[in-house]
Amino acid sequence: MDPTATATATATGADAHAAVQRLAARIDAALPQTQCTRCGEPDCATYALAVASGRAGINQCPPGGAEGVARLAALTGQPVLALSPEHGQEGPRSVAVIDEAWCIGCTLCLDACPTDAIIGANKRMHTVIAAHCTGCELCIPVCPVDCIELVNDSGSRTGWAAWSPSQAEHARRRYAAHQWRRGAGEHRRPAEPQPAAGAGADSVVNATATAAAQPVQGTQGTQGTQGTDGPEGAPTPQQARQAVIAAALARAREKRAPSRPA
Repeated sequence: MDPTATATATATGADAHAAVQRLAARIDAALPQTQCTRCGEPDCATYALAVASGRAGINQCPPGGAEGVARLAALTGQPVLALSPEHGQEGPRSVAVIDEAWCIGCTLCLDACPTDAIIGANKRMHTVIAAHCTGCELCIPVCPVDCIELVNDSGSRTGWAAWSPSQAEHARRRYAAHQWRRGAGEHRRPAEPQPAAGAGADSVVNATATAAAQPVQGTQGTQGTQGTDGPEGAPTPQQARQAVIAAALARAREKRAPSRPA
């Protein structure tokens, strides 16, 4: 092949890639940055790139609502579409609230929150910092005792009318910091079972039991019951934590169960 033609094709491809990246950045700036994943992508930036690449529609962001679709249509030159019902409905901006009386301190919601808006510690009460919460709902399905709910924080305002540019930028920075912290601690933090979106408490317990039943890699690289952080036969910190969650869930269910006549 002609070297000149090869160089030209390479330059053209690089220019096209750069153009997609620039468009993706503009699209990302037009999103409310809830990081809710309802668009079908893992975060807002990935959705923006999917739209810029033609792999996703401009109408898949429920938090942005109709105004958000119009913004993306203007950026991409596409016609305005109705919000995709498959991905959700436009609504007010919400914040998560934890019923602290029922919180068992499992920390699962801390890991799920994309903006680190939930504070707490293992076996200690958790609470939500409303100013950091985007109402993404990702903390709700992972809670084994269903003690988290969303409350309306914008009244009758919905979509982009419920968000300000400063709130979106704040959420973007919080998510970037969350990603950095998660990456920095990945090498020293054991993975934990996460239920699929929409899974209930039973799924959490089942995932916990399944993980606990799996053999753990030993310190010598062989499969066995010995963990990397404890003596032979002793549960690993992860297994101990899973057992605490399962026991707390059982106690919570027992408390909530209606009393039966003798």
